[in-house]
Amino acid sequence: MPFEDKKKSRVTLLDVARRANVSRATASLVIRKSPLVGAETRARVEEAMRELGYVYNMGAARLRAERSHTVGVIVPNLTNPFFAELLSGIEAVIDAAGMVVILANSGDLVERQNMVVRRMREHGVDGVIVCPAAGTEPAFLHQLAEWDLPLVQVLRQISGEVDYAGADYADGMRQAVDYLASLGHRTIAFAVHGPIHSAYHERVEGFREATQSHGIDSGRIVRVPNQIGEIAAAAHLLFDEAERPTAVICFNDVIALGLSAGLYDRGLKVGENFSLIGFDDVTDAEAMRPRLTSVSTAPVTIGENAARLLLDRLADPTGPPRRVVNETILHVRQSCGAVPGSEP
Repeated sequence: MPFEDKKKSRVTLLDVARRANVSRATASLVIRKSPLVGAETRARVEEAMRELGYVYNMGAARLRAERSHTVGVIVPNLTNPFFAELLSGIEAVIDAAGMVVILANSGDLVERQNMVVRRMREHGVDGVIVCPAAGTEPAFLHQLAEWDLPLVQVLRQISGEVDYAGADYADGMRQAVDYLASLGHRTIAFAVHGPIHSAYHERVEGFREATQSHGIDSGRIVRVPNQIGEIAAAAHLLFDEAERPTAVICFNDVIALGLSAGLYDRGLKVGENFSLIGFDDVTDAEAMRPRLTSVSTAPVTIGENAARLLLDRLADPTGPPRRVVNETILHVRQSCGAVPGSEP
């Protein structure tokens, strides 16, 4: 059964409240046989329950009452400094709520992710924030829904039927391309690596749309190795075609740091005779010389947003799914320059 249909097939307390024209809190009081509810209102709510076929799940209610005050967080790569910043945002909000984060690394492997979330459920986490491993199927969401385990997707998304916190990757790519075009660049490469997922598609499509809007070749996408130590040696991949690029936008700052070293080894001067833009703008970007121009996705803020979405979901399990998408901002520093002979 599709996830959306499965959700629709379960009558919720909110459905009952709407049918009886009362608040969800009032409907809950009726179920708990509270003396605070008048006889007429009680009768109306009970009639709505019968009409809709609502069944009160006492086991689930007991589990909700016996909260563990722990939240599971699953990310695909702990070696990327981006995820450290994301986690700091999550922890700040969760700590302030008097709860604790349990962190796990999926390694971007679906099987490991599934095992980790099962273990977290066994340990009684109240909910999970997951950056889905590449290749995650909707069945993963169906399973968590059946477990009544609240979930927030972060950075990557599988379904619009579940809460999501992320950034406007496509607009960030547009800002990067617009800036390079303003400097006279007409041959721009996009360096990518890693598995394919929703954030990958959004950045690639953003690059293609932005370059096409300037009449620039949109197909110059170069795949480099995953490990930062191997990226420098792969810088030659940028120049394998006859028309050499004068600038490169990187899928993330890890690639930018690796290519910076590789371009230096080829005798190119970043910011002078070759332009380089990163993506995510993690704190390590300040350590590079020349300082890296990068698109900020504000990972700390994304983490805070994801944590708030989960807390809201714990407070209102039946509310509609929400999306919180950050604006992205290009931070211009020193790693880009005008194409010689152009007039930006």
